[in-house]
Amino acid sequence: MAGKPKLHYTKGRGKMESIRWLLAAAGVEFEEEFIEKKEDLEKLRHDGVLMFQQVPMVEIDGMKMVQTRAILSYIAAKYNLYGKDLKERAWIDMYVEGTTDLMGMIMYLPFQPADTKEKNLALIIERATNRYFPVYEKALKDHGHDYLVGNKLSWADIHLLEAILMAEECKADILSAFPLLQAFKGRISNIPTIKKFLQPGSQRKPPTDEKFVAVVKKIFNI
Repeated sequence: MAGKPKLHYTKGRGKMESIRWLLAAAGVEFEEEFIEKKEDLEKLRHDGVLMFQQVPMVEIDGMKMVQTRAILSYIAAKYNLYGKDLKERAWIDMYVEGTTDLMGMIMYLPFQPADTKEKNLALIIERATNRYFPVYEKALKDHGHDYLVGNKLSWADIHLLEAILMAEECKADILSAFPLLQAFKGRISNIPTIKKFLQPGSQRKPPTDEKFVAVVKKIFNI
């Protein structure tokens, strides 16, 4: 039997957090080897295990996988979270790319200069409420199902819940105009594997704070 996937990344959310979410939702136990200082990253690079000298890197099924999107789509396909055919996969991809764009804006907010943070936070809230969340609200309304694609839990649902919770950290009532997304959040949060991941003490990481920003900047020479 193959061992547990091993995740190599810093001790924070970043690009690895969506991978943690997807594995947890699939009910897969995983181990983490944290990059805590510059030397840890240099060792991985020196050992030749980072194809493009970058993390995230996940050891899974005998591979040392890099590139977030490649890792996520592999896990989604392996654990039957990637639709039943090409059309469903295309829809999942489109929905995931949308939430990735929104989460990217939120992810980089703590790393931005103090004088631009307020402006960028306002932009995140505007984009979430006018560009991104209306799409998912409409999708749920149009097909009347519990899930975004194929009336079955997929990567798109897991990614959307992660994006919703991140957006709520920016503005607590950000879903106030989206009743179907509020209901969706409740449903998906109560799926047993996801509910477990949302409990204190899980491998879910906290929001990025100034202390962690300083650590990341040191490790990656930012």
